[in-house]
Amino acid sequence: MFKPLPLFIGFRYTRAKRRNHFISFISLTSMLGIALGVTALITVLSVMNGFEKELRERMLGMAAHVVVTTFDTGWSGWREWQDKLKTYPHVTGVAPFIQGQGMITYNRAVYGTYFQGIEPTLEAKISQVTNKMQEGSLDALKAGEFGVVIGRELQKSLQAKLGDKITLVVPETTVTPVGVLPRMKRLTVVGIFEVGMHEFDSAYLLMHVDDAAKLMRIPEGEVHGLNLKLDDIFLAKQVSYDIREQLPFGVSAYDWTYRHANFFKAIQMEKRVMFVILALIVAVAAFNIVSTLVMVVTDKQADIAILRTLGATPFNIMLIFIVQGTLIGIFGTLLGLAGGISLALNVETIVPFLERMFNVQFLPGDVYYISDLPSELQWFDVYRITIMSMLISLFATLYPAWRASRTQPAEALRYE
Repeated sequence: MFKPLPLFIGFRYTRAKRRNHFISFISLTSMLGIALGVTALITVLSVMNGFEKELRERMLGMAAHVVVTTFDTGWSGWREWQDKLKTYPHVTGVAPFIQGQGMITYNRAVYGTYFQGIEPTLEAKISQVTNKMQEGSLDALKAGEFGVVIGRELQKSLQAKLGDKITLVVPETTVTPVGVLPRMKRLTVVGIFEVGMHEFDSAYLLMHVDDAAKLMRIPEGEVHGLNLKLDDIFLAKQVSYDIREQLPFGVSAYDWTYRHANFFKAIQMEKRVMFVILALIVAVAAFNIVSTLVMVVTDKQADIAILRTLGATPFNIMLIFIVQGTLIGIFGTLLGLAGGISLALNVETIVPFLERMFNVQFLPGDVYYISDLPSELQWFDVYRITIMSMLISLFATLYPAWRASRTQPAEALRYE
C-alpha cells in the first residue's frame, strides 16, 4: 500500500515512545489544552445561543413581529388594511392596537407604565400573553368596563389583587373649572400575566382597545396601528419592506429587528468577544505544540541527518514534523468536539443536577431574566471552531518544521 514517506514517519514519531518523557508530557498537555479550549468554545457559544433564543422568544411573545402604524394620532382606514394584510404571505395574525404611556398609582405607590389597548379575541393570534396568564383571563377585558391586565412584578410592587381599583394617569391634560389637571382613570384589575421578562412584567398594562381610545381621546373607530405575527420571525424585515411599499402616505411599517436592534446587536457583540477570548485558550495550547516540536527536532537531529543523507529533501523533513504537530491538534480538536457537543446537548440537565447537589442556584430568578441555563447547539459554530482549531494547530507547526528542514547533516552527525 502506498504511503508517502513524510506521512509514514510523522505517524511513527507520534506513536513512538520517547526517551525524553518531558516531551511526551508537553505533547499530552498541548492535546488536552486544545481539547479544553474547543470544549469551552462550543459549550459557551451554545449557552449564549440558548440565552439569545430564549430572550427573543420571550420578547416576541409580547411584541409583534411587524408593526404597521400611522404618523397621526389615529388611523381610520385600518379595517380595510387588516383584511388585506391577512392575505400576505407568512402573515398568521393581525390585530389592532392603541398604545400610550403613563403612571399607575395604588396604595400611595407610583410606577411608570406602558399601556396597550388590544382586541382580546384577536390578541391570542399575535402574542403569547393568553398562555402566560397567571390569574384571570383576557376575556375579562370588556369594552366600557375599563378592566386591565397587569404584569406579575407590577402586581407585587402595587400589592394589588384581582378586583382592586388602580389609577392610571396619562400625560394628557383636562381643563376643569379649577384649572388644568392630568387625565386620570380608575381601572379594575381583571388579570395578571407573567412572561419572564422584567420589561413587560414590571411596567406593562393591557386594556380593551375601545377603553384605550376613550382614555387617549382618539375618535371612535380609529387605532394607532396593527400588530402582525409571522410564521417565521426571520422574514420580518422582508415582509415589513414589502408591506411598506404598498401602504398609503402617512402609514409605515417596521419589524422587530428595528425595534430591538440595539439589544440583539449587543448580544452578537458579546458572542464575538467571547469567541475571541476563548479562542486564546486554543492559541496557548498551540504554543505548546511549538515547544513540543522544537524539543522533538532537537532530539531527532541524528535521524534528520540520516534521512537527508538517504535522499530526503528539506521539504520532506518539513512535512514530517508538520504531520506530527498537526496530529496533536487533530486529536485534541476531536476530543474537544466530543466533550463540547456532549456538554452543549446536556447542559440543561447537568446544571439542575449540580444545583441540587450543592444546594445553590446559579441564576436566581429575582436577579436574572432567565433562571435556568438554556442551550442551543448550532452546527455552524461547531464547524468554524473545528476549522479554527485545525488552522491554529497547523500554523504552530510551521516554524519548528522549517527549522528541522534547515538541519545540516554534517553538523548533526559530527559528534555522533
